[in-house]
This record gives sequence, structure tokens and C-alpha cells, in this order.
Amino acid sequence: MPGPTGTGHGAVRRSTLRQQLADALRDEVLAGRLQPGQEFTVKEIAEQYGVSATPVREALVDLAAQGLLDADHHRGFRVHAYSVADFRAMVEARGLVTDGIFAALTAGGGPDPEDPRVASALSGVRRRGEEAQRAAAAGDLPVLIGYDLRYWRELALLYGNPYLADFLHRLRLQSWACTVQHLRGIGDLRGTLWAGHAEVVGALARRDTADARALVAAYNAHSLALIERLTGA
Repeated sequence: MPGPTGTGHGAVRRSTLRQQLADALRDEVLAGRLQPGQEFTVKEIAEQYGVSATPVREALVDLAAQGLLDADHHRGFRVHAYSVADFRAMVEARGLVTDGIFAALTAGGGPDPEDPRVASALSGVRRRGEEAQRAAAAGDLPVLIGYDLRYWRELALLYGNPYLADFLHRLRLQSWACTVQHLRGIGDLRGTLWAGHAEVVGALARRDTADARALVAAYNAHSLALIERLTGA
């Protein structure tokens, strides 16, 4: 029987399955198993996962809205192929968002690191950053991506607002989707990946926005230089 909002248990299950499928397919893209330009249909994905077409179509539409897939009404979907110019634009946009987040601290606003609740949340972000750093040092790309996405989302929610956090999360998803296709060609990623997450948290805990901005600017420059080197741009 439908609940107060008119939504029954079946709709809830479909919504959950839709999210599960979107998460699984997003992970396939970020792992490089779904390659840029690769095409597939709703029917193929539904058969692969053993589910009906409706939640698959909804999940694919969600990923297309995130910029990870392109929809072709006649042929289905394909993995979006990002150019180096796209990546440059993403890096520029990421910098603008993080600068906006840090600006509140420069103006004396933002959360107080001495507040126990803020300190606890910041500690959680730091742990995510430390895990990301360990994964980067080990060259473990899938683990790094998972912790990195959580790290930046939680950091943006703590120091920014949910709209900025959502926008930054989408940018980071797209950045990783673009980066993975090139990093997968490197046999050993140790020493290649940026690992300054904990330093950024430390700077923010000290309210040292200049240092935090410098760290993020160095990270963005590192990311762009890496992609340009790998692509010969």
C-alpha cells in the first residue's frame, strides 16, 4: 500500500536499485573498465546485471546528467570522452570552487575548529585524507579515488554549502573519469599521484587559508601537468 506521499514499497525498491546500478556503473567508468567512447544499450546492461530495463535506463540517465555518459536516442549510451581542454577547464573550475570555500575563512567566517562538533567532523575528513594519502603512496588508484571523492565532498560540506559541495563532487567525478583512462597505462603509480590531503586539512584547522590555497593550487598544477605529459599535449 502506498505511504503518505503516494509512493509504495515497489517505488522505493526501484529507487534503491536505480542508485545501486548508477553506483556500480560509475565505478566501472572510474575503474577504466568502461572505456571512453564505448557504446552499450539499456538491454545489454539489464541482461548483464539481471534486472529490468526501467531502473537501468534511469541509472544511465543519472550518469549522463553527471557528465559521465552521452545519450544517443538511436544507439543507446556511450562513455563520455574528455579532451585535455576539458580537463584544463575542470581544473580551473575546481580551483574557483575551493577558493570560494576558503574565502569564508579568510573573511573570518566559516566553522570554528575549536567547536567540538567541527573538530569531530574535521577529524573525520582528516582520516579520509590520510587513507587517500596511503593509497596514493601505494599507487592504489581505485582506493584513492574512493577516499578522495569522500574527502572533498565532506570538506566542501564542512566549509562551504551543499550546492558547492555537489558541484565540486561532480567536477571531481568528471576529473577522475578523464584521468583514469591515462593513468591506467602506467604500470606503477607510486610517486605519481598527489598525496597532500592531510596537509590541506591541517592548514584549514590552523585557519591558514593562504597555505590551503597554495596546496590546492600546487595539486591542480600537478594534475594538469601529469595529464598533459601523458597525452603529449
